[in-house]
Parts: sequence; structure tokens; C-alpha cells
Amino acid sequence: MHNIGSREFLLALGIGLLHSCFALFVILSSIWLCFALWIQQPLGIIISRTIIILWGLFALSLLGVYVSGHIFSRRTDLLIYGVAFACSLVWYFSLEARQDRDWNPEVAEQLSYQKQGNLVQLHNVRNFNWHKNGSYDIHWENRTIDLNKITGVNVITSYWMGPQIAHTLVSFDFSDQKPLVFSIEIRKENGEEFSAIGGFFRKYELSLVASDEKDLIYTRSNIRNEQVYLFPIRMPQTERKALFIEYLHKADELRAEAKWYNTLTSNCTTLVFDMIQAINPQTLPKDYRLFASGYLPNYLYDLKALNQNYSMKEWYQLAQINTRAKKYEQQDNQSSEYFSKVIRLGLPKAD
Repeated sequence: MHNIGSREFLLALGIGLLHSCFALFVILSSIWLCFALWIQQPLGIIISRTIIILWGLFALSLLGVYVSGHIFSRRTDLLIYGVAFACSLVWYFSLEARQDRDWNPEVAEQLSYQKQGNLVQLHNVRNFNWHKNGSYDIHWENRTIDLNKITGVNVITSYWMGPQIAHTLVSFDFSDQKPLVFSIEIRKENGEEFSAIGGFFRKYELSLVASDEKDLIYTRSNIRNEQVYLFPIRMPQTERKALFIEYLHKADELRAEAKWYNTLTSNCTTLVFDMIQAINPQTLPKDYRLFASGYLPNYLYDLKALNQNYSMKEWYQLAQINTRAKKYEQQDNQSSEYFSKVIRLGLPKAD
């Protein structure tokens, strides 16, 4: 049996690790690029998919999956792959979010405002009237807010694909008027559908919608039949005002420059986290449940942001609004003020 020295062993081990790292790089980079081409289709469906197939075959040749393990020579193949992948990165990161697409009416307008002291006049607050078949009457309105009259903050989670993933909304209560809800959403174009995978690959721009609760919440609970929960949050008055102002700043950002939505890093939950962190960096420690947004209520409970007189199981039972929202449909009073009142029946106080 041939004995090798430690130097030869370490050299062989290093080369093996280098090859393994390179193989992993080729696999991951090829998967990423193929998804990016599939979602973006920069050269149309046929050509883009042809490139995907050719790229996949080329990557397999580098990995030695078929024939001799190279097309030209090993060194030339590596050079071609590196240059081509570098060019693909330049293409991808040159994709710019835009403001001028043919937008779906639900996100066609952008929130704007004027602020004088504690008085804020909001423009383009959505207040659509939704019908059972999913159609709606378009209505955008103005609303004047007194920041000193914010009496509460609610986190609303809406589940449509299992317990792990939820859409997160934040609603503000006022002493002198009906609640206002904010939602960070994708800015869909006409005819466009949501894709979680597409959200990783610059498929959608970001949108901030300020809305009447009977619009954004009713749509999810009564029209789309999602499971919707409303949690009153313990938050000092100064932080309530600061959070509202952070939403205004986010509206400023999105009006000034379009931004990309990202399923993992820039979505309805992580952006709320960022805004609260801007108010008080010690408020929200980072946690996996900020990405598995369906568990956000459990995270808030652990932070004692929910009333601790109830267990988390009791909270989920009390916070679900679907039954109350369905009963609302049977009432003569179909006002948005009454809807907001009905979905809060039986809810514990935040403190």
C-alpha cells in the first residue's frame, strides 16, 4: 500500500475542497441564473428558454456529468462560464424598478401627504367597494389625521397558503374617526399575478397602500376567504406617532424612487420591522419569525407586545375575525365604521 505524507494529503484535500466549492458555485449560480431568465424572459419566451437549456447543458459539462467534461478545453470552458455569469450579473443588477407601468387599479395611485405639526392630510387613501365576484368600485379619497389622536396600533395577519406565511398589515385607531390601515404590497401590473419565486427575481415593484379597513381587510376575509387575525399591540403613544410618521417617510421614498419587492428581504413584514427599528433599535430583536411571517404573532407575544393575560392559543381564537366579518355581511349597516367595530368585538385590550 502506498503511503502518502501529510503534505501530499493536505494538498490533495485542498484540491478536493476547491473542486467541491467550484462545483457548488456552478450548481447554485446556474440555478439562480436559470430562474432569473425564466422570470424575466429578457429576450422573449422562446429565446430565453433556449438559453436556459443551453446554459444547463454547459453547466453539466463543467461538472463532468456527460461526455468528457468539457466542450472546448477545461480552461476555456471555465473562462467562458466566468465571463458569461459576470455579464448575467451586470444585466440582472441593471434592471431598474419603474413608476410608469400599466398598473393594476388596486395600486395605480401612490400615497402622498402634507404635514403641518401633528395634522397630516393624506391623499390617495384607497376606499374601494368590493363585490362578491372580486370586482370593485374604484374610489380614492383624502383623509386628515391628527397624530395626537392615535389611540391604538393593530397588527393584522392574513393567511392564504398555510400557517408559515401571512400577509402583514398595520392598522391605526383614532379617537375622532375610523381606523386607517397600511399595507406594503407588490405593485402589480394589469393582468399580473403574484409569484413567491418571482418575488426573489425583481419581478415586482413595491407599493404602500393606505386604506379604509373595509377595503383591505374585508377583501381578504370576505372576498378571498383568507384567515385573518387582528392583534391589538402594546405600544407607547410616542412610538405610535413615530410609526405613523415612518409610514409617511416610506411613502416619500417610494414616490421619489421605485423600489423592488423581495420575497425574503423586502416584504410586508420585514419593512414593518425596519420601520420599528428606526424608531427604537432595541424594540425588535431579529428572529426567524420575521421571515416566516405566519409566526409573527407568536414573536410579538414573546416580546410582551400582546396582552399577557391570555395564552397564545387564546389569542388566536379571540383575534380571528372571519366569523364576525361574515356576520357583518348580514347586517343592514354596511358602513366601514361598523365593519371596523364588528371585527373588534370580543378582542382583549392591548394593555
